[in-house]
Amino acid sequence: MSHPDLSFLLRDEQPASDPSPAPAEPSERRGPGRASGAIAELIAELRASQAELEAQNKVLRYSQAAAESASERFEALFSNVPLSLMVLDEHDVVVQANSMAQRSFQPSERDRPLTALMPFVSPRHAARVRATFAAALESGTAEANEVVFEIDEHRHITGDLHIARIEAHTDDETPLTQFLCAVIDQGPLLAERQALQRSAQELQERNAQLHASERRLEAVINSALDAIICVDQRERITVFNPTAAMLFQCATSDALGSPLSRFLPQAQQVMAFAQLTTQAALGEMTALTASGRELAVEISVSFERHAEGETTTVFARDLTGRKREEARRSALEAQLRESHKMQAVGTMAGGIAHDFNNILHAILGNVELAKADGTPGTPLHESLLEIDKAGRRARDLVRQILTFSRNEAPQRSAVALAEVAHDTERLLRVTLPPEIELSMHLPQDLPPLLADPTQVEQALLNLCTNAMHAIGSARGRIQVDAALVQPEQRLRESLGIAAGDYVALRVQDNGPGMDEATLSRIFEPFFTTKPVGQGTGLGLAVVHGVMRTHGGGVDVHSTPGQGSRFTLYFPVATQAAHAPPAAAAPRTAPKAPAPSAGDRQRHVMYVDDDAALVFLVQRLLRRRGYEVSGFTDPHEATDALRAAPGRYDLLVTDYNMPGYSGLDLVRAARAIRPDLPVALASGYVTAEIEQAALAEGARALIHKPNDVEELCATVDRLAHER
Repeated sequence: MSHPDLSFLLRDEQPASDPSPAPAEPSERRGPGRASGAIAELIAELRASQAELEAQNKVLRYSQAAAESASERFEALFSNVPLSLMVLDEHDVVVQANSMAQRSFQPSERDRPLTALMPFVSPRHAARVRATFAAALESGTAEANEVVFEIDEHRHITGDLHIARIEAHTDDETPLTQFLCAVIDQGPLLAERQALQRSAQELQERNAQLHASERRLEAVINSALDAIICVDQRERITVFNPTAAMLFQCATSDALGSPLSRFLPQAQQVMAFAQLTTQAALGEMTALTASGRELAVEISVSFERHAEGETTTVFARDLTGRKREEARRSALEAQLRESHKMQAVGTMAGGIAHDFNNILHAILGNVELAKADGTPGTPLHESLLEIDKAGRRARDLVRQILTFSRNEAPQRSAVALAEVAHDTERLLRVTLPPEIELSMHLPQDLPPLLADPTQVEQALLNLCTNAMHAIGSARGRIQVDAALVQPEQRLRESLGIAAGDYVALRVQDNGPGMDEATLSRIFEPFFTTKPVGQGTGLGLAVVHGVMRTHGGGVDVHSTPGQGSRFTLYFPVATQAAHAPPAAAAPRTAPKAPAPSAGDRQRHVMYVDDDAALVFLVQRLLRRRGYEVSGFTDPHEATDALRAAPGRYDLLVTDYNMPGYSGLDLVRAARAIRPDLPVALASGYVTAEIEQAALAEGARALIHKPNDVEELCATVDRLAHER
């Protein structure tokens, strides 16, 4: 504020302390009343103005002191504020910079001095900074965010640049434009922001992973083979996977919110383990479907405690299939045990039959000799005839045992089942009681069987005879039919047959049927439910043996009071088997005439481990004019043949001898004397034995026990061959 210069008016008003002498006043000023009028008013006004000026000067001095104090405070604040502050002129020259700016832009003496701001600005941000200065010049303030200031090659500052325009005057009152710049270092904030961004990104990634994990867990739960049920602390279902829906036959939407006891009646027993452990395997339990049907399931549980309470996860595995497989395995094991038992019984029966054959051969042979020595019509001759009849029945029984115990494949060919069945029907009509009705329904278009016709007839005859005996004297019915089938896998596994086409021959009766205990033993040899003297117990055993050797099987269904049904599965013959088999060479030639008196006596070597048979054959052949050397030891027979090879005209040896079989003896005899006729005798001649014997050079096979005439005829033919 400017004031007019009034000092000339105050020159006469000297302060009382002024020591200079005052000039002489005119006379009119010396008295109290010397001033009057306009001058007095002027003096009074001047004095008032002087007081006002003194007050104003006092205010000015106070304002000047306050301004100086504010300037000092501003300087202190400018210097000590923790921000980089600079004052720049219009030419980017740093007029003033505080210590923070100096430390930030020139950390060391070797760094570039802070004389201008733009050299520190990164070239990438230079244009933006210039535009900010221009905006501040126009509007007064402006700012640029995240400007990079390069201190040197390795150090930089990232900060927000705030610019304020300030006006100043030079000494000659010329206006001067300057800029107050503040650089706020955003490095820590950027680091924190980047850390927050990284944290947010990591959080997003973790959330994505969590969502992916939840989806995987949901996929695992939905695709699990076990039923998975989650329940809350109130035992209400919160998770019910598709397997559980299928197992318990209940839609998931219907199951959610239901109590666990709806499907697991023993839920309390399951939940009781929550206080003891975090997981437990509870084993087999009984569950219920939505319809109330019981299920056998295996239960395991897992307990989880969290802030909201407890969650229980129940894993239920359906045991229906396992129990079915266990029952199936038990059935197969029982079948295997039965097969092993039947095999053992068959082996034992075969061994017994072999030894019994020798005994029967001796009995029948000696009967023939006794009949030749006796007189027909005498009581002795009649007794011999009865012994011969009983022996032949025993021979037939042994043949049935051998049929059961035979393990090799029979000579099979294409067989028309209708022809075999009608031949069997004619035999059955002779013995069939009038109370029993027999009906056969066999389609004409059935493919031929791959079988031995004699054994097929024997199996069918045994089944019909067994049915007839089961019905007994009551009125009943036996029905025989057949069909082309392809057995299902379970039946094939049960019967032990291969996949393919089979002709199923079924024999069904309406007799009393059988219980489980009887069914488990019907194929055992000598097992029978008939009274003593009315059955041998070999009929069904023979059927079992026939089907086993034919690669087929026999299936039985019977219920007490509802009859029985036997089904025989015969393999269908292939096209190659349809051709008629070549006629086999007869095993024995027609009976040759006894040697005449002019022929030399033939020498026969007979070898058998049974002394009774050796004694019998010696007697038989000596009566027919042969010289016979009998041996019970095949080694002794070999030594005797080696000692005198030309002495013998024929070698007859048993096949089954302990330690040294008949084939070994045939082989040794052919090595000693290749032209010596050799015959092999056995009560159990199989296709393998026959092929092996013929390969070793045997001329004939003799079946024991045969008629004496057949044995003698074979010896006559071989002994007189040239």
